[in-house]
Amino acid sequence: MKRLLSLLFAALLCVLPLFTEGKSARAAENARYAVAPTRDVWFYAGESDSSRLFLLPYTYYVRVVYEGSEYSAVEYLADDAPFRKIYGYCKTAALQFVDFIPERPYLRRELTLTYELANPSGLGGGSLDRIERTAVYYGHTYDGGGLHFYVLSEGSFEYIAADKELEYELNTDYLTETSAEPEPPIEEESGLDTAGIIAICLVCLAAVAIAVFVLRGGRKGTGESERDF
Repeated sequence: MKRLLSLLFAALLCVLPLFTEGKSARAAENARYAVAPTRDVWFYAGESDSSRLFLLPYTYYVRVVYEGSEYSAVEYLADDAPFRKIYGYCKTAALQFVDFIPERPYLRRELTLTYELANPSGLGGGSLDRIERTAVYYGHTYDGGGLHFYVLSEGSFEYIAADKELEYELNTDYLTETSAEPEPPIEEESGLDTAGIIAICLVCLAAVAIAVFVLRGGRKGTGESERDF
């Protein structure tokens, strides 16, 4: 009996990956994206105009977490060092929802920031007279008429002054692909898919075969013992 239970447990371990893989595939299929179709789509920290962070890169996308009537919860970029996913909100009316997964949803750009002393002392080796740091670009904003980039550098989000807006290649897939009006988020299916049902049936059949084998072996062993006796 212990051997039978061990075999059944091993069979279940073989089947479990089918369910996890199926769930991940459904999550990828249900991912919804929305593009910034104009140059004035803001990314907000909260659901209010006072929480503006930056203007999204034109023609690039956010992944929709939840679609609301006025604001939609979204995420931008991915956790892929040095890039980091950021969560926030966009106005639903400002986004253009699409019914496909874009090949290039996010603008992945790194900037080199250079800090140089205007009046170096001239003493020593001058290793601190010029310092360079790398930053990840998220978007830009204007404050008091001045242009600022919103960047991530050494684990912190900061605004840095800039002379001109960043130039980058624009997406055009949302102009050629079929676009869709905003729809309610697709609910994840709670039932089992075809692969899961087949896998369970195979495990049940294997369990029956093992049980029959064990029972036959037990009867045969008992008969031989009686004859020997």
